[in-house]
Amino acid sequence: MNNRITHLFGVQYPIVQAGMIWASGWRLASAVSNAGGLGLLGAGSMYPQVLREHIQKCQQATTKPFGVNVPMLYPDIDQLMQIIMEMGVKIVFTSAGNPATWTARLKEKGITVVHVVSSVKFALKAEQAGVDAVVAEGFEAGGHNGRDETTTLTLIPAVKEHIQIPLIAAGGIATGQAMLAAMVLGADGVQVGSRFVASHEASSHLLFKQKVVDAKEGDTQLTLKELAPVRMLKNPFYQQIQEAYKRCASAEELKTLLGRARAKHGMFEGNLEEGELEIGQVSAIIHDIKPAAQIIEDMMQEYNQAKNAVYF
Repeated sequence: MNNRITHLFGVQYPIVQAGMIWASGWRLASAVSNAGGLGLLGAGSMYPQVLREHIQKCQQATTKPFGVNVPMLYPDIDQLMQIIMEMGVKIVFTSAGNPATWTARLKEKGITVVHVVSSVKFALKAEQAGVDAVVAEGFEAGGHNGRDETTTLTLIPAVKEHIQIPLIAAGGIATGQAMLAAMVLGADGVQVGSRFVASHEASSHLLFKQKVVDAKEGDTQLTLKELAPVRMLKNPFYQQIQEAYKRCASAEELKTLLGRARAKHGMFEGNLEEGELEIGQVSAIIHDIKPAAQIIEDMMQEYNQAKNAVYF
């Protein structure tokens, strides 16, 4: 396949593996890149030296393009960006912050910059900041999300109507059929998160992966809008949040309840009771754990079959 996204990144397929915290290490990123997609390291859960090690290992494991996702709400952002530039990373996805902060400096180093947005307003700001493409992420997505609850089906054509740069769709995409639908709506490619959590190469804990596979419709919820909206699986920790809302807890109380390392405890260490389990609504149709390369192959087969069935 050859389109604006495959040309921009130098990849075979317009499939981006999301840079998810506690899931997207060098094994997953390199496996996706080797299979023809674009693998991303998730810097949000990495200390600077850990990111350096993952970049080195990814460079050793693949000769194909890969990138780093940097959520700008996390600490050590200056150090993370410095390492990225020092080590010759060619593609950076930024999120959860102002794209104008880093885009010009990264592009001066010859780095392709993509920013993740949840609305037309922020897509336009990203384009004005000079990014090379945007990821428009719908309400269905796991992890940190937009406050407006705009679904992917609505968000993609709305953003497409207003921007000129390439558009990547995200949120609720785990199959080739969904990929085709997103591209019919105007996307040039897709970013896939939850499906790659349930892969052999994801660094997330096996217990969390199995929890994703076991998830049913309605098992996730977007919550904690007072802090940073996040979609998570309903578990005892989630129930603690709901009890806090019932007693009209303040934002400060919610922050105390969230504490530190909740996501690490849940997704990386496998504490399914007290951890924060971030995943998308599409987990309800993910039924197995398989190699990342198989996920790419299956998606492209499904995409082509769906395209042939619709465009006869």
